[in-house]
Amino acid sequence: MTRYAEVIGDPIIQSKSPVIHGFWIEKLGLDAEYRATHVTADRLREYITRGREDPDWRGCNVTMPHKQAIMPILDRLEPLAKRVGAVNTVVKGPDGRLIGRNTDVAGFLGPLTDRLRNQHYFRMARVLGTGGAARAIVAGLAGAGFTLVLAGRDPDKARALLEELDPGKEHHVALLDHFAQATDFAFDDRQGCCDLIVNATPLGMRGQPPLAFDWSHAPPGSVAYDIVTDPVDTPFLKDARVAGFETIDGLGMLIGQAAAAFTYFFGVEPPREHDAELRERLTA
Repeated sequence: MTRYAEVIGDPIIQSKSPVIHGFWIEKLGLDAEYRATHVTADRLREYITRGREDPDWRGCNVTMPHKQAIMPILDRLEPLAKRVGAVNTVVKGPDGRLIGRNTDVAGFLGPLTDRLRNQHYFRMARVLGTGGAARAIVAGLAGAGFTLVLAGRDPDKARALLEELDPGKEHHVALLDHFAQATDFAFDDRQGCCDLIVNATPLGMRGQPPLAFDWSHAPPGSVAYDIVTDPVDTPFLKDARVAGFETIDGLGMLIGQAAAAFTYFFGVEPPREHDAELRERLTA
């Protein structure tokens, strides 16, 4: 029998994970498969039970809406997944126990690796959105020494999220609408600083209105980072480039989180030297 892993969610048809993992399996010539399986909330426990009993099942990636619901039915949670409060990767260990992991944090930080190797006088990130995706982003950036401004429609929710994920630190909250209007704020000298503007909302995704953000709120030298992957080049990123800012698109995070999961599933690192070809396949 062929060993396999899969991605589960409801819906699942939009997932790019089979393309990514299938590309790596093909490049490495592995005797393995990666599938997409539609799993509804009422069938989640049944799915996990079936996976436990299948000797060829190596685990699964978990997408919406199961990233939190799956946690109590696993055998163990890695510390990062427990801290973030979300599991996006389930791995079957050699003893058959199911381990809940979070590779979203590593995926998000991946495109920033070279930048974060540098020493900075100060690091600040304005993170727009307080939903599920923001949890991994906040945890990752806080761990990398960023002071955060977390913006959402509900400031109390933003404050609670910051206190849960990085308690006692000097972070800030703001209304999402605050960033839609121009500001005449005079930024100080940002030499030696690292500033990020992160769209962690679904705004700008195909079928959604664009995120309203006025780039006068971005300090000089900021990097705009959008985790939306459909389309890859969002209105948020286009506007950032027009305003003169460097940009990072959502495929970097998507491929990065998949790479960590692939290693857990199949015991070998994916061939990241082919990322350019993979990106072409994902955007074809």
